[in-house]
Amino acid sequence: MASFVDIPSFFFLLLLLLLCFYPCSSTKHAGCFSKIYSFGDSLTDTGNTHSSEELMAFSHVSEPPYGMTYFHRPTNRFSDGRLVIDFLAQTLGFPLLPPYRDSTADFSHGVNFAVAGGTAIDDEFYVLNRIFNKITFNNALESLQTQLDWFTEFVEGVECKGISLNECKKKMKNALFWVGEIGANDYTRIYGSSFRPDRVRDMAVANTIKFLRAVVGKGAKYIIVQGMPPTGCMAATMAMNKFMPKDDSGCIAGSNQNAALHNKLLLEKLNQFRQQNPGVVVLYADFFNAYLYVQKNARKYGFQEPFKTCCGYGGGLYNFDMKSTCGYPGATKPCTDPTKYINWDGVHLTEAMYSKLASLFFNQSYCQPSFDQLIKSKKCVH
Repeated sequence: MASFVDIPSFFFLLLLLLLCFYPCSSTKHAGCFSKIYSFGDSLTDTGNTHSSEELMAFSHVSEPPYGMTYFHRPTNRFSDGRLVIDFLAQTLGFPLLPPYRDSTADFSHGVNFAVAGGTAIDDEFYVLNRIFNKITFNNALESLQTQLDWFTEFVEGVECKGISLNECKKKMKNALFWVGEIGANDYTRIYGSSFRPDRVRDMAVANTIKFLRAVVGKGAKYIIVQGMPPTGCMAATMAMNKFMPKDDSGCIAGSNQNAALHNKLLLEKLNQFRQQNPGVVVLYADFFNAYLYVQKNARKYGFQEPFKTCCGYGGGLYNFDMKSTCGYPGATKPCTDPTKYINWDGVHLTEAMYSKLASLFFNQSYCQPSFDQLIKSKKCVH
C-alpha cells in the first residue's frame, strides 16, 4: 500500500521552497559571468552623477524621497529604488554595481560607467554648435565617449594592470556588457534648435555602434544593448506637450514616433554589426515595446497610474511641473505607494516598473535573441 506524505512535513517543505524561490530565481545564473560593465544615462546611473561637479543640475537626486522604497535613503539613483541594471546584477548573483566615480567602491564584480545627462553623440558636437538645453542640462556634458574613456582608464589602470593584452582580452570575454538606453538626451538637447531629429538619429546610432566596436576591440564578447523607451509616454513630455496629438497608447505621437525610428535604425545597424562580428553575442533589449506592453496592461501589473508621476507637483493629469520637480525643496512630495505608479519623477520610472521591465527582458521575449540564449551561448546553464 502506498504511504501518505506526512502533512506537517509536506507543508514545511513547501514553505521552504516558497521562501527560497525569490532569492533562488533572482540569482539563478550566478557564476555565469565574471563581471558586469554598464554604460548609459540616468536610467542606468547608480551614482556617477553625484560625483560630478559639472552635473550639479542633477543634485536633487541626492535628496529624499529618492531611494525611499528599497534603500530607504537616496543612493543617487533616479528612482525610488532599484533600476534594471540592479535587477540584472541580482539575476547574475552579483552585488549591485558601484559607480565608477566612487573611489572607495569595491569593483571586483563590475563597474557602472553610466551617468545622468549622458549622450550618444560626442561632446564636441554640442560645444562647436553651441547647443545647450539649459532647462534640463545647464552646460553639463558627459557622452558615451567619456564613458569609454573611463572604461579604458579602468581596464588599463586596474583590471588589466600588469598583464598582457591577450590575457586582458580573455578577462573581458568572461564579462557581460550592458549598454543601457543612450540617445534620448541627444534629442532633448536639440529641442528649440535648428537641428533635425534625423541628423541626430544617424549620429547617435553611429556613435553607439562605434562604441560597440571599441569594447569588442578590447575583448567584449557578450553584450546587451537597450533601445530607447517610448519617450512620448513620459509624464514630463506629456505635460509639456499636452496639446500635441496622441497615439493609440495615449502618449505624445511625435515623440514616440521619433523613438521608434531611432530603435529601427539601431536594430538595422546591430544586425550589420552581428554579421561583421560573428563571434560576439549581441542582444537587443526592446525597451520601447516592453514599456508599452506594461502600460497597456497596467492593471494586470498592479499599476493604477500609468501616466501621473509619483513624486511631483501640481496634481492634475500628470502631477508634473518643470519648475518644481522631485527632490527639490518646496512643495513636491512622493505618493504613498510608488508600486501603483509607472512614472517616478516625470522622466524616470519607479522600481516597480523597472522590475516589470527586467522580468520582460530576462525571463520573457523582450530581448532579441532571448536572455536564455545568451546564457546558453556562455555554456553556464545551471
